[in-house]
Amino acid sequence: MADESTTIKQLKDAVEKFEQERDWRKFHSPKNLAMGIAIETGELLEHFQWISGAESFEVEQDAEQMEQVRQEMADVFCYLLNLAVVMGVDLSEAFWEKMEINGAKYPAEQYRGKYKVDE
Repeated sequence: MADESTTIKQLKDAVEKFEQERDWRKFHSPKNLAMGIAIETGELLEHFQWISGAESFEVEQDAEQMEQVRQEMADVFCYLLNLAVVMGVDLSEAFWEKMEINGAKYPAEQYRGKYKVDE
């Protein structure tokens, strides 16, 4: 199933089903899931530690390393989806709200090509 044909609801349902089949909800407090996101994000970051920004673009050329990165990205995403299920968060709604906030906070005409506005 590809991004183009999979909904966030389908992904959340899959994570919830996986959790229910194992009776893991009792372990999946918001705190534990948020910690899981941080831990898995750290594992993802390990693949980029000690290399330059330019070199980080080359990671995808190494099939073995790219597969490891892909798996870590999936771990982070699974934890995030599960946290959204447990906390009743509509991720699409939250995403679009945050994009609107970011658009107002960082107007394209002021921030195009730079990460901060000159003072």
